[in-house]
Amino acid sequence: MQALPIKICFVAHNAYGALAGYDTGHIGGIERQQALMAAWLADNGHQVSMITWDEGHGSCEIKGVRVFTFGCREDGLPGLRFFHPRWTGLTRAMKQADADIYYYNCGDLGLGQLALWTRKHSRKTVYSVASEPDCDPQLPTLKPWRERLLYRYGLHHSDQVIVQTRRQQAMLRTGFGISADIIPMPCSGFTAKQAIDLDHAAPRILWVGRFSPEKRLDWLLDVAEALPQYNFDVAGAANAPTEYTRRLHQRAESLPNLILHGRLVHHDLGLLYNRACLLCCTSVFEGFPNTFLEAWSVGLPIVSTFDPDNLIASEGLGRTASSVAEIRKGITAFLTNKELWQQTSSAAQAYFNTHHTLEAVMPRFVQLFQHISN
Repeated sequence: MQALPIKICFVAHNAYGALAGYDTGHIGGIERQQALMAAWLADNGHQVSMITWDEGHGSCEIKGVRVFTFGCREDGLPGLRFFHPRWTGLTRAMKQADADIYYYNCGDLGLGQLALWTRKHSRKTVYSVASEPDCDPQLPTLKPWRERLLYRYGLHHSDQVIVQTRRQQAMLRTGFGISADIIPMPCSGFTAKQAIDLDHAAPRILWVGRFSPEKRLDWLLDVAEALPQYNFDVAGAANAPTEYTRRLHQRAESLPNLILHGRLVHHDLGLLYNRACLLCCTSVFEGFPNTFLEAWSVGLPIVSTFDPDNLIASEGLGRTASSVAEIRKGITAFLTNKELWQQTSSAAQAYFNTHHTLEAVMPRFVQLFQHISN
């Protein structure tokens, strides 16, 4: 007997642009993943909706996904907007969506808001962890007491918690007493690149991310300054301008072998992956970066200061580093050894194809969603 279609709503405040295919200024890895998952589920006969900020188009349908908006980011009076129109608008949109399952992918107060509504209305909440600090009982990235209170409530009252690594799973069990399932995140990836010519005059290294202290773009700038024989491409921007990001821009623009590309739409980002030789990650912490999946989809080795579950090292997908000097050493090792680069490139592409394509991942999500719906 064939299972009934899933009625699921993705509550993804910033994902409108990722679903619609244009830059709203707030598109990251989790927005791309949620848009990808929603569109795949809709294509496969499920009833899918998404709740987002209003980006000027109102409620509509995109790629078979019903989009419900609940106001603009700037609506309401400071101090009061938390309750109205934001919280009242969210509950109104959740009622309009009328789903059986509400899926959330941010470690913030929104998780508690969802869980309060779903418990009251006998619906289900699925929470997918996006970053390691969200599994830390100290909640280092959440400051106001109401964020901590609502997040803790949502975490303990979610019907299903999903993580991407064994480390996240262990942190939740130890710090919160929460049991979570590990499911890899899907990624559409990019068209596989052709073999590169490492004898090219100036191989390119790619860095993709948000300009914020935990991403440590300044480490990449140190590397670029120390390796003038290589070119560096930086894709990304700050969510809001600060003195810190102003200094980063100023320094980056002074380096002759580095190009700041700003925030790019998905297609243009793919072009950068395809002309790069390596991806470099300088983050203090991550969840499981979408950038890793995109890089592996085209066979790019990674030199990274973050290694989820020791995966890069154990599967031969790149090199890990804990300092600027070690990043330089890792980059140089790959770009001066064709055999090492090709071996790692093949391993990266094989790992992506086995574990992170839509075909590999989404049936697992469907099975989980159908199980908690019963």
